[in-house]
Amino acid sequence: MKHIHEIFKTLDTIIPELDVPVMELVQAQTDDPFKILLGTILSARTKDQVTAKACERLFQRVDTVQDLKKLSVKELEELIYPVGFYQTKARHLKELPNVLEKEFNNTLPQTVEELTVLPGVGRKTANLVVALGFRKPSICVDVHVHRISNRLDILRTKTPLETEMRLRKTLPKEYWLKINWYLVALGQKICTPISPYCSQCPLKKYCRQRGVKTTR
Repeated sequence: MKHIHEIFKTLDTIIPELDVPVMELVQAQTDDPFKILLGTILSARTKDQVTAKACERLFQRVDTVQDLKKLSVKELEELIYPVGFYQTKARHLKELPNVLEKEFNNTLPQTVEELTVLPGVGRKTANLVVALGFRKPSICVDVHVHRISNRLDILRTKTPLETEMRLRKTLPKEYWLKINWYLVALGQKICTPISPYCSQCPLKKYCRQRGVKTTR
């Protein structure tokens, strides 16, 4: 991984100036793995601002799994609207206490494989909960991490899952907890999917701009 240490050293200096991705904000405000799980479920296909407001409403009513159990699907829909796919997510939240009780004796699991048993939880969500909720080495790969890793030519992969597996083998563990936070922030503000702001990017000298057709 050529220049990987220089890349993260540069990101260390500029990320605090960018907006913090919503799940790092939830972590800072709650430091609660259960709430990080709920917030991560809500955040899928949803803008950070919408997710943050939905989390605020939900957490006023839900502090524990038992609190979640008391709410109906309709009540959950009203609390989390207008997050993307709010009706499906409300059903997943309603199912969550029963699955936790049946499969894990009411204890939130701490591994990616076990977390993906929970309703509405894929590998991206599971990795983020392991990393942010339990502070264990884990690599959460979303579209930003996948896109930017390939643009920088850190790796060459075709899918987020392939990117995750490759990073697990090659990325130094000291960067595992940072990579999602850093690259999501960079991807939202500078390294956008279409016409990225390459003129403003602090990583420009390391970047191969793979797949980039136009820049700003």
